[in-house]
Amino acid sequence: MAVHVYSSPLPTLFFPTTQNPLFRSQRLRSGQRRLLIRASQLQTIKLDKSTLKVSEAISEGELWAASALRVRSFYDFKPSTFAIQDHKKYLAEREYEALKERVAGKRLGFKRVSCINATLPLSQISSISEDLSNTCKISLCGEDRVVVGSLDINQCIRLPDEITGMKPEGLKADFARAYISNVCVAEELYRNGLGYALVAESKRVAGHWGITDLYVHVAFDNEAAKNLYIKSGFVHENDEPAWQARFLDRPRRILLWSDLSNCYHL
Repeated sequence: MAVHVYSSPLPTLFFPTTQNPLFRSQRLRSGQRRLLIRASQLQTIKLDKSTLKVSEAISEGELWAASALRVRSFYDFKPSTFAIQDHKKYLAEREYEALKERVAGKRLGFKRVSCINATLPLSQISSISEDLSNTCKISLCGEDRVVVGSLDINQCIRLPDEITGMKPEGLKADFARAYISNVCVAEELYRNGLGYALVAESKRVAGHWGITDLYVHVAFDNEAAKNLYIKSGFVHENDEPAWQARFLDRPRRILLWSDLSNCYHL
C-alpha cells in the first residue's frame, strides 16, 4: 500500500498539509499518477514479517516519521526541483503540526484521532532504501526502527470535503462513527501485506473506542485500494457526485463501510 496503494491518497484522506490549492492539487494528482503508473513497475521485496510492529504512535518522533512518510508517498518531485529537500521538509513540518493538533484533540469536530504506524527494524530496511531509513527512522523501546506504513483513525461525524457516512443514525453518530485516512506504505515495500496489517489494527483500535461503523474513501479507479478494503471487510455505501470531484479538482471517490458492531468491543 507507498504507492499509495491504499487509501485514496488523494487519499482518503485529506487533511491537506497546506491550504494552498496549488499544493493540494499537486498532492492529489501526483499521488494518483504514482498509483496507476509506478505500482506496476515496482519489484516486490519480501520482508521478514516476524519483525513487523503495528501500533498507535505515542511519541512526537513517531508522528514526525509518519508525516515524513506521507510527504514521501503523496508528492512526486522532479529531481531537478529547486531546493527539493527544503521543500520536502517544509511539507513534512506542516503535516507534523497538523497531525499533532489532531492527535492532541485540538481539531474542532473530531472527538479523537490516532495515528497508527507500521515499523520494521532499521537493520532490515537500511539495505533496501537508504532514503527511507534516513527519512523515517525512529527509536522505539530502545531499538532503531523505520516507519514503513501509516494511517489515521478519525472519530468524527464527517471528514472535510468528503462524502459523509450514513451509519449509525441519530445521536449515536456523534461517537460511534470513524474514518480511516492518510493511508500510505513505502513504495519499496508494496505487496507485503502492510496495508492489510494497518487496516486490521485500525479496526481493532476503533472497536475498543466503541466505534460501530468504520469508513474509508478511495479513488473510483483505484482498484488496488478497493481490493484491499474489500479483503478487509468493507463494502460499498456511496459514490461521490462527479460535479463535486470536478469542483475539488481531484479524482472521483467512493465511500466504503465496515460494520464493527460485533467486533472488538470490551
